[in-house]
Amino acid sequence: MKIGEVAKRTGMTIKSIRYYHDIGLITAQRGDNGYRVYREQDIAALQFVHHCRELGFSLEDCQALLSLRNDQARTSAEVKRLAMAHLAEVDTRIRKLNTLKKELKALVDECSGDESTECAIINGLSCSNH
Repeated sequence: MKIGEVAKRTGMTIKSIRYYHDIGLITAQRGDNGYRVYREQDIAALQFVHHCRELGFSLEDCQALLSLRNDQARTSAEVKRLAMAHLAEVDTRIRKLNTLKKELKALVDECSGDESTECAIINGLSCSNH
């Protein structure tokens, strides 16, 4: 299967698929014509990585998860440890985003949004203590 068909099947862009090849995350065989030829196992690996990326895993984590996926001797504890570390990072990002949301909402709520030149949002963004 050629890269355009793979992109359609995986929901990925051709650029992303090529990038994953360039960094060694995914490999595909080369045909006699020099083009990459994708087997079902290659497509499954790309779908796996794509799903990992949708969940916010870093490329390094994707590589580790892909290696664990392909390792018949892996333990679920290894996989869970990696996923739990990522979950902790997601929780941290959520807390930071919630703080950002509260601050931004307070600025928006303080702004009258009328024809006045006075703007609580501009004043709040100009304030150095936040």
